[in-house]
Amino acid sequence: MRVVFMGTPDFSVPVLEALAARHEVACVYSQPPRPAGRGQKERPGPVHARALELGIPVRTPTSLRTEEAQAEFDELDADVAVVAAYGLILPEPILESPKLGCLNVHASLLPRWRGAAPIQRAIMAGDTVTGVTIMEMELGLDTGPMLIRREVPITDETTAQELHDTLSQVGAALMVEALDLILEGELDGEEQPEEGVTYAKKIDKDEARIDFARPAGQVLRHIHGLSPFPGAWCEVEGERLKILTCRAEDGRAGAEPGTVLDDDLLIACADGTALRPLLLQRAGKGALERDALLRGFRIAAGSRLG
Repeated sequence: MRVVFMGTPDFSVPVLEALAARHEVACVYSQPPRPAGRGQKERPGPVHARALELGIPVRTPTSLRTEEAQAEFDELDADVAVVAAYGLILPEPILESPKLGCLNVHASLLPRWRGAAPIQRAIMAGDTVTGVTIMEMELGLDTGPMLIRREVPITDETTAQELHDTLSQVGAALMVEALDLILEGELDGEEQPEEGVTYAKKIDKDEARIDFARPAGQVLRHIHGLSPFPGAWCEVEGERLKILTCRAEDGRAGAEPGTVLDDDLLIACADGTALRPLLLQRAGKGALERDALLRGFRIAAGSRLG
């Protein structure tokens, strides 16, 4: 197939690589370069950079709503457009331009977790399974017919970064499979059910503060769903401390939530449960395992985190 690929972040790179290995990627659309690093020099995003390495032309429009941008897209004469975390809304003329339409790699089992942050929201909500859906795009937000889906489990050890990386690879393989089935005439879209629709709103940094007045299992999912970015945090002795990974343990009945129960940083949560941080990060410093952090930053039993 002659493919136009539209994506921007790390999540999208394996999808681009998989398509380039099997199809003709005529052009890549990506978000414009952004200032980055100490010098704030403009730096192309991960998809942009990888496309250049593969020798694929890249376009970085700020909008696809102009007649000029739509005409340039139409001239590519694509069989299909594949979208994976692109970041721009596709207007109707773009959606209708490719012969077989526009297909999206969405990191959830639609209709659950439509929207911007399906990976984080699935973990934070306590879901035990998520996955990838390849869907036909239409004007609604992640409302199009589903072509193919694949499940991925979520455990108490799963962080947003780990799930992101897994779903990225699954999405790449699934999109290749979907295109093969379309070429063979063996894949039809299935309308999304109205029941079970949820929306994964964008993560707000104000959500990142840890509330130990909840059961440890809920706190754990909150922490892992925000790991490593933006990172769930609490305060201890006036300093902000991020907890990146942890495990739930038995606590002490009646202990005040946020109280440190021993010298190995067991933190009381609600209902007699507790949380043991495994990987932490002080402000302005790198992430450290608990033992290493406590050697240079003592948090004694009886201290309060909040």
